[in-house]
Amino acid sequence: MSGPKESILYVTCLYTGTGREKPDYLATIDVDPKSETYSKVIHRLPMPHIGDELHHSSWNACSSCHQDAEVSRRFLVLPALVSGRIYAIDTLNDPRAPTLHKTVEPEDIISKTGLAYPHTAHCLASGDMLVSCLGDKNGNAEGNGFLLLDSDFNVKGRWEKEGHSPLFGYDFWYQPRHNTMISTSWGAPLAFTKGFDLQHVADGLYGQHLHVYSWPGGELKQTLDLGSTGLIPLEIRFLHDPTKDTGYVGCALSSTMVRFFKNQDESWSHEVVESVKPLKVENWILPEMPGLITDFLISLDDRYIYISNWLHGDIRQYNIEDPKKLVLTGQVWVGGLFQKGSPVLAVAEDGTTYQSDVPEIMGTRLRGGPQMMQLSLDGKRLYITNSLFSSWDKQFYPEIVEKGSHMLQIDCDTEKGGLAINPNFFVDFETEPDGPSLAHQTRYPGGDCTSDIWI
Repeated sequence: MSGPKESILYVTCLYTGTGREKPDYLATIDVDPKSETYSKVIHRLPMPHIGDELHHSSWNACSSCHQDAEVSRRFLVLPALVSGRIYAIDTLNDPRAPTLHKTVEPEDIISKTGLAYPHTAHCLASGDMLVSCLGDKNGNAEGNGFLLLDSDFNVKGRWEKEGHSPLFGYDFWYQPRHNTMISTSWGAPLAFTKGFDLQHVADGLYGQHLHVYSWPGGELKQTLDLGSTGLIPLEIRFLHDPTKDTGYVGCALSSTMVRFFKNQDESWSHEVVESVKPLKVENWILPEMPGLITDFLISLDDRYIYISNWLHGDIRQYNIEDPKKLVLTGQVWVGGLFQKGSPVLAVAEDGTTYQSDVPEIMGTRLRGGPQMMQLSLDGKRLYITNSLFSSWDKQFYPEIVEKGSHMLQIDCDTEKGGLAINPNFFVDFETEPDGPSLAHQTRYPGGDCTSDIWI
C-alpha cells in the first residue's frame, strides 16, 4: 500500500461482438495527473487475430512469488474467452508500449486437456499459471476445469484431479495457509455467449455453487449450494491477510454479497451479508430489475469492499472491519438503465416514479453501467469501466456497443468513507482510431488488489 502511485494502467479492449472487424487490443492509459497525456490512451497493442473477446487478465508473478529472486512481474497474461487463445504480453522493455511475447493456441490446450473458454488466471508460487476454463470446445459446462501452464506458457495439463472438476467455472482464489482454493460458477458457454436468457437459469445452464478444493492438491472437498440467494456467483476474493479464513463472493442475478468461512471442523459455510433489493420498474423487459453485482473488490488493508451494480448504475463502498457485517459508507451513481433521459422508470413504494441523477463528465453523458473496477494500492482511487461481455452489452446497453465504453475514476475517502467522481478524468473509447471499443479489466504494472495473493 505504501508503494509508488500508479502512473499507467493496462485495459483489455475489444471489437469482438461489435460488428467492427478489428482485433481486440491492450490499451495503455496515462493516469499521472502531472502528465500532458493524463487520462488518454497512449498505446494500443492489437492482438494478431480477430474474434478473441479479451476479458480478464493477470500477471505471471505476484506477491505469492516474493521469495524467488529470479521471478519478475513481466508478463501480462490475457485469456481470450471466446477464441480460447491465451496471450502473454511482455511489459519489461517499455511498460508504456508492451509487446506480444507468445500465443498459446486453443488447439494445443484442447488436445492436451479438453478445456476451452479460458477466463481467470492467477500465478502460483511455483511460477506456474493456473487458468479457469469454463467449458469444452462445444461450450458444454461439463468440460470445464483448470488449466496449468508452466513459466514459459507451455501447457502442462489440468490442475484438478481426474473426476474433481466443478459443476460450472468462472473465478477462483486460493488461500495457501488454509490449504484451500474456492471457485465460482457462471454458466455454460453455449448459453452465456448468446446473451442472457432467464429460461437458461431455469434449465440449469447457470450456476449457484462454490467449489472448495484442497490446495495445492486439486481435490474437490466440498460443494456449497448457495440456493436462490446465490444465483450466478461470479467474482470471489479471500481477505488479503493470508491468516484469515474468510472471504466474499458477489452473486450477480440474486444481487447478494455472500461471505464464506471455515468452520472448526475444517468444513466451509456461507451466509448472505448484503442484498441489493430489486427495483420495480416500468418500460423494461421485466417488472423488476436486479442490481446485477458483476464485480467487487477488497482494499488491500481489508477495510473496505467496493461493489458495482451494472444494471442499477451505482457503485457502493462498505466498511468490512467486522467481516460479518457490511456497513454502507459511500455510494455514487455513474450510469444505469433508469438514469434521467432513459425511457426506464423506477417505481417507489408509494407508486411514484423516479430516475437516478447521473452527472455528465467533461460534457459527456455517461453510458452503460459500472462494471469492472480496480483500486489504487493506497485505496484512494477507484477506476471503473462499463463493458461486461459483448453479447450482454448488446442486449442490455446497445449504446455502448454503438458508441464505445468509457473509464471513470472515483475518489475514495478511506478515513470517514465516501465516494466522489473525479471530474478531471474521463477516457472515452468512442474516439478510438479503429472505431468505438469496449473496455473491460484494468491492471497496474506493479500489481493490485485483485491480482496479488499473499502466502
